[in-house]
Amino acid sequence: MTHDLLVIGGGINGCAIAREAALLGLSVLLVERDDLASHTSSASTKLIHGGLRYLEQYEFRLVREALGERERMLAIAPHLVHPLTFVLPHDHAVRPWWLVRAGLWLYDALGFDSSLPRSRSLRRDDTGYQTPLRQAYRGFVYSDAWVDDARLTVLNAVDAADHGAEILTRTGFELAEQAGDHWRVTLSDGRTLEARAIVVAAGGWTTQAMTAMGVPPRGKLRLVRGSHIVVPELFEGDHAYILQQPDRRIVFAIPYPGGTMLGTTDVAVEDPSDARISPEETQYLCDAANRYFRRQVSPAEVVSDWSGIRALYDDGAGSAAEVTRDYVLELHDKGAPVLGVFGGKITTARALAEDALGRLAPVLGFDAHPVSRARVLPGAMIADIETLARQVAERWPFLDPHDIDRMARAYGSRLIELLDGVDSVRDLGRALPGGMTEREARFLHETEFARAADDVLDRRTKLGLGMSEEERRAFADWWATAFPAG
Repeated sequence: MTHDLLVIGGGINGCAIAREAALLGLSVLLVERDDLASHTSSASTKLIHGGLRYLEQYEFRLVREALGERERMLAIAPHLVHPLTFVLPHDHAVRPWWLVRAGLWLYDALGFDSSLPRSRSLRRDDTGYQTPLRQAYRGFVYSDAWVDDARLTVLNAVDAADHGAEILTRTGFELAEQAGDHWRVTLSDGRTLEARAIVVAAGGWTTQAMTAMGVPPRGKLRLVRGSHIVVPELFEGDHAYILQQPDRRIVFAIPYPGGTMLGTTDVAVEDPSDARISPEETQYLCDAANRYFRRQVSPAEVVSDWSGIRALYDDGAGSAAEVTRDYVLELHDKGAPVLGVFGGKITTARALAEDALGRLAPVLGFDAHPVSRARVLPGAMIADIETLARQVAERWPFLDPHDIDRMARAYGSRLIELLDGVDSVRDLGRALPGGMTEREARFLHETEFARAADDVLDRRTKLGLGMSEEERRAFADWWATAFPAG
C-alpha cells in the first residue's frame, strides 16, 4: 500500500500534522519509536500561552499567533485546557516597572479577541496572592492557560486515527530510499511501505533522520534542555506565579499534583537524549523560588522532576534563553518530497500542522483548506467539567467523587464511552494500584495506543506521580499479564 504521507515522530507536532492530514482525507501513517509524547511533549511547563517574555525578542507574530491559538484551544479542548491566573511580583532591579506594564499592555492588545481577563495591577489587598510572598510586592496579574500536554498529544493521534490514520508506536523509522516520485521505507519491525511524502517531526533527531534519508537539512537545530521540579506546596490556591530572576530569565511556579511545579531552565546540550536534570538546575530552581516565597525549599525536598529537550531552530542567538521558539518548516521537493519540522511550541502545534499541509499541498496535488480551526478534540463535547462530573455521578452513583473528577478532566465526554455498560462496581473489574480500575486501563490500551505500564502511569493519567515503587511494580506486573504482547 502507498500512503500519501508518512509522519516520523509522535510528539505534539507529528500528531497534529497526522490529524490535519487525516482530516483532509489523506492516507496517513505515523510512526513513533517510543510512546506518543514520550519525550519533549510530556516534559513541558504544561502551558498554553502567548509567551509574554517573547516580546523582549520582538517575536510579535509568534505571540499573536500563540494568543490566537490559546483562544482556540480553550474552545476545542475545554477538558484539557483551563484558564490560569498568573501573579507577577515586580522586581525593579530586573526590568523597570513601566517596561513590564507596557509589555502586558501589548500582550493584551495582541490578544484583543481573548475571552480571558485583561491584565491588571497587583494590589496590596490581594491577600491570597500576596500572603505566600516574602514581602508585599507591586506587580501585575494576567491570564494564560494550563494544559495536560501528554493527553493533548495523544488526543490529536486519537482524532487522526478516527479519520483513517494508522498510528504505530514502538516502531522506528530505519531506512527510506527515493524510488522515483515516492519513498520506499523500512520500519524497525521489518515492515516495508511506500509513501508519496515524508514529514520528519522527530524533535532533536530530525537532522539525523533527514540526513539518513539522503536529504540533509539546510537549517540547524539548537538543543536546549528545560527542566522542572515539584516541591512541597509553596502556596494555596489555583493561581500561579511568574518570577523574574537576576539573569533576566523567568521561572514559573504552578500548582501541580504533589505540590508546586517550578520551571523551567535553559541549558544548551549536544545530545537529544540528554534529558536528565542536573544538580545545578535543581539548585537554580530552588533559589528562584526562595527569592520570592516565605516557604523556603531545598533540593532535598524535591518530590519529582522531569526534563525535556527543546529542538529549536538555530537563529544565531547568543544564549539558549534567547533562541526563537517559533517554528521553521523546510520543504525539499526535488524528487519525492520531504518536510522537516524545526522548533515550535505546544501552543502553536495546530497552526504548525495547518502550515505544514499548506506547504505539501502543491507538490502532492490536494486542497489544503482549513479543517481543524474549530474542530473539537475527542472528549470536548461538554458544557464544563463540573456539569459532566455531576451527570456521571447521577448515572453511576457508586463511583468515588474524586475518581469522577479526575476522569472527567482526563477524558471529558469520552468518559461516557469508558463507562458504557457499567452497572455496578463489579463491572469496573479489578481495582489496580494508584486508583485506576481494570476497565480504565483496558480503555487506554484499546483506544489511546498505551502499550506499556509507563504509558499509562506517566503520560495518560499522571497517576504514577503519587505511587510508590512497589505500587508501580504491581501495576506493571498486572499490565504484562493483561497485555503480554504490549
